[in-house]
This record gives sequence, C-alpha cells and structure tokens, in this order.
Amino acid sequence: MITLSGFGRSAAAALLISGIALSAPARAQEVTADHLKAARDAITALAATDRFDIILPTVAEQLKAQLIQSSPNFQDAIGKTVDAQALALAPRRADLEKESATIYAKTFSADELKAIATFYSSDAGRKLLKDGPIATRELLKAADIWATGVQRDLTTNTAAALQKAVGAEIKTEAPAAGAAPKP
Repeated sequence: MITLSGFGRSAAAALLISGIALSAPARAQEVTADHLKAARDAITALAATDRFDIILPTVAEQLKAQLIQSSPNFQDAIGKTVDAQALALAPRRADLEKESATIYAKTFSADELKAIATFYSSDAGRKLLKDGPIATRELLKAADIWATGVQRDLTTNTAAALQKAVGAEIKTEAPAAGAAPKP
C-alpha cells in the first residue's frame, strides 16, 4: 500500500513537472513582435524604466568608494578600472528593457499598450506623469483633513443624539488632530 501511494505521488509530481515544462514554451510564444513593440512604446511613453538608469552608475560609485577605502594608494587605478568595467556592462541595460517589455506585454493587450502609449505621449499624459505625484500628495492631505473633520463631527453628533435618546451624557472624546484613520 505504501509503495502504491509513493508511486501515485511520484506520478502526480511527474505530470505536474511535465505540464509546467510543456506550457512554458507555449506561454513564451503568446507575445508577438508587434505586441512587444507596443509594450516598448508604452514603456517609453511612461518613462517606466528611466529611474533604473542610475543603478549602474550608483553601484560603480559605491564599489569605487569601497575599494578606495580599503586601498587608498590605488585610487586612480581603481577609478579607471571600475569605470571601464561599468562601461562594459552598460549594454546589459537593454536586457532590462526587453524584460520590461515582456512583462508589460504579458500584462496588457497590444491594443491597451497602444492606447497607453498614445495617451502618455500626449500633452495631457506628459502633464499627468509630471504633476500627478504632486496632485496625489495634495489629495492625500485633503483626504486626511476631511477624515479628521468627519470623525470629529461624527463623534460630536453621535454624543448629542445619544444624550437625547438615553437621557444621559455618554462620554466621548474628540479625536486628536491628525488622529483620523487613513483612507
């Protein structure tokens, strides 16, 4: 009996592994060249990967600082060597772009990506990218102020209504400034 249950588990595991192995190429084929181009266009319009441009220079500067700290007599050689090695790795940035395009292509349809690229390439889309974070920050501040006011008024109004309903004072405390729950 134990042998059969072990065999069953092995067979199930083999089926699972073969299913994964056979479905992986099928999933990879789902993304067409046109779909990837639409994804690249959307990524460009969104400037979605621009923030990653700083990674290699930052890592290179950190490595220089670390190496110079441990071997200050070789500062010039360290600087030149790290810079040369960083430049040699720079073409690998394209790998991130390809991976990003694949992720976007798997997440959005080609038509959705084209619409995203069209919008974010427009004046309104560029303005949203530029000023959207500021508007969001201001909106969060406004929501916090609103929530504090709603909490205060709910507490006050409920206390007054309960006093009328039960004929006794119910102890309530007004919320402290900024104590409102976050939306």
